[in-house]
Amino acid sequence: MTVQEPREPVPALAVPAAFQEPVAKVRPGWVTAVVLTNLGINAAFFGPLQVLLAQQSQTFDAVNKEAVLALATGFGAAVSLVANPIFGALSDRTTSRFGRRVPWALAGGILGFAALLLLSGAPNIAVMVIGWCLVQAGCNGAYAAVTASIPDRVPRRQRGQIGGLAAIGQTLGIVMGAVLANVAGGFAAGYIYCALFLLASIIPFVIAGRDTPLDKKDRPAFAWSTFLKGFWISPAKHPDFGWAWLTRFLVNLGNNIFTLYLFFFLQDAVGHPNPAAGVLLLTGIYAAMVVLMALLGGPLSDRVGQRKPFVIASSVTIATASIIVAVTPAWPAVIAAAMVLGAGFGMFLAVDFALLTEVLPSAADRGKDMGVINIAASSPQVIAPLIAAPTVLYLGGYTSLFALSAVIGLLGAVFVVKIKGVR
Repeated sequence: MTVQEPREPVPALAVPAAFQEPVAKVRPGWVTAVVLTNLGINAAFFGPLQVLLAQQSQTFDAVNKEAVLALATGFGAAVSLVANPIFGALSDRTTSRFGRRVPWALAGGILGFAALLLLSGAPNIAVMVIGWCLVQAGCNGAYAAVTASIPDRVPRRQRGQIGGLAAIGQTLGIVMGAVLANVAGGFAAGYIYCALFLLASIIPFVIAGRDTPLDKKDRPAFAWSTFLKGFWISPAKHPDFGWAWLTRFLVNLGNNIFTLYLFFFLQDAVGHPNPAAGVLLLTGIYAAMVVLMALLGGPLSDRVGQRKPFVIASSVTIATASIIVAVTPAWPAVIAAAMVLGAGFGMFLAVDFALLTEVLPSAADRGKDMGVINIAASSPQVIAPLIAAPTVLYLGGYTSLFALSAVIGLLGAVFVVKIKGVR
């Protein structure tokens, strides 16, 4: 009997360095740069959305200011849905010596900066709409690059923590946008403040955010048909990605429905004497709870090594906030609901982001795939008004609206159970 010598193991195909799964924990300087970039991008988004675009619309046409504002925000939203995945896909293919993501973060920041300056001196409605569309394009380009850098650089055991910190940057950016818009004393100066803040916030990422460059020989050959088809990620082939996308969409849709008519709810249903001040207070409470729970929830999910239980719990918590105001439309109940909503959404932002990075179909397409994921967060801003308006007007008022918000949020908790590849 002949004894065969044991065979040498067949070496696995070498994975290009740019596509390898990260194992080393990221440094505080890089994390700080990501948080600051998130803060600046969201300030550039929400300063105009909350205050400046409305002021400018009223200046151009006081009678039809609502229609002018809707025109600008509608076109801007359409641009954001397209820009995020496209810029993400382009960054996947970038072979700069500075890495794949930094060039697009810088280019997006510069475009957003220039577009905000254009808005500050817009002479008419057409230029205002074009300017806002360019802001959306630039900021979404930068956001796509920064978002994709997290699965590029952060090991799985640290993604809950980093997702929580990124969520804090996002939340504080919303607050900072309102601050910049209000201290400016006018929309022209407000746009300039937001532009300067955006550019300053991206510089640390340009310095600290360099990732492993993609070698030209590892870049796939380009074909328009392949490029465009790549934006469709089949749920049949990648079911975990599909269920994760749907979960994110539903929870964000429920959250947007909850917050959309908050001013009118306080005014008409609660009878608050100063609904504007009420919204400001509730926003502050909500933001504080988002920050607190993002800090706690993300690292806790890393420590436990599980994501789904936290996403389920946060979805149920968000739905509970809607149930509170649906059953008890009174000011103390609304305050309690704001705390509950912020707690649930803070945990969701941190842990769901970490979950999503673990179901991406391909390391080579992280930028494009994260861009597709970002559509699940941005598209509810367009869809929520289409659902909320008829519900309030014809289907039972605010009680029905908040009940619907709760049901949609709970569906997010149901569908996350379908994800098999993540605990």
